[in-house]
Amino acid sequence: MSGMRLTDTGISEKLNATVMNAVVYDTYGTPEVLRVEKVDIPEPKNNEVLIEVHATSVNSWDWDLLRGKPFVNRIGAFRHPRYRILGADIAGRVISVGSGAKRFKPGDEVFGDLSGCGWGGFAEYVCANEEALTPKPAGITHVQAASIPQAAVLALQGLRNQGNLQKGEHVLINGAGGGVGTFAIQYAKLQGAEVTAVDRGEKLDMLLEIGADHVLDYTKEDFAASGPSYNLILDVVGNRSAFALKRALVKGGTYVMIGGLMPYILLNLVGSPFVSWLEKKKLSLLIHKPNHGDQMIWKELVESGQVTPRIGREYTLSETSQALRDLGEGRVNGKAVVCLKKATNDD
Repeated sequence: MSGMRLTDTGISEKLNATVMNAVVYDTYGTPEVLRVEKVDIPEPKNNEVLIEVHATSVNSWDWDLLRGKPFVNRIGAFRHPRYRILGADIAGRVISVGSGAKRFKPGDEVFGDLSGCGWGGFAEYVCANEEALTPKPAGITHVQAASIPQAAVLALQGLRNQGNLQKGEHVLINGAGGGVGTFAIQYAKLQGAEVTAVDRGEKLDMLLEIGADHVLDYTKEDFAASGPSYNLILDVVGNRSAFALKRALVKGGTYVMIGGLMPYILLNLVGSPFVSWLEKKKLSLLIHKPNHGDQMIWKELVESGQVTPRIGREYTLSETSQALRDLGEGRVNGKAVVCLKKATNDD
């Protein structure tokens, strides 16, 4: 392999192989279109590193790209998927580095969000721009580390950047039982907020366990029907109109949508200026921005024990299709993680 610096003999020996196992797909569809296939191990370019993937978590963006829905995910890739190998959130060990890479060396343990540099996490090895990566938090497993990048950063950017969360405010998290929601609950509590978490009934005990002050089963109770109660609503699922949910906001409150169904996204974008003017309530849509600085914030929070990643279920690489199916059907408490190596603190 040209253009790489190999400085660790034990690690470089792993590159005797030229192919790896990866979960690939060639057409949009349900998880059944995924298959495990032998593909070439990639070579890192100038500012990239090659990572041996120990764990990779599953996100709703993987689910959307797999199905090609909403249609915006097919822009520039109408007939065939843009990325043959999905998987953005990874944790693992650097194997080799490109000639221009300076931040990491072989043997370093890292985690990061690859959605801005080509995806490819559902594989035994992946190349990534070193700027997408952060040193793995000490004292946790690669499985836990892989659960952090996208979900935790979305929670942080939604609450801090878009929501401007303040101490003492009452925040409601809709769809709190997944990856974003479980990180959002813990972060909001650290900021001194009162937290109401909404999800299906079987997840409520878990939500209380990680710090929620109040929980609601959306199948039995409509939080928007009781009138103004919340300073901030973080909507992780986006399956209802913001115009219906804004009734639960106090005057001056903020609604932040993280993904969701396209009709509701468009309605939010079109209607937010009028709501802001007429009702003094802010409706906003969070645009995900992978951010090394924000990953560092979570690294420190996890290392200090202030936040604990919540892993709902672990899967093998060959079970990736099942992981996506479970995610799409909302059956995972916290994060679904695909494990490629044994999960230990020093794996």
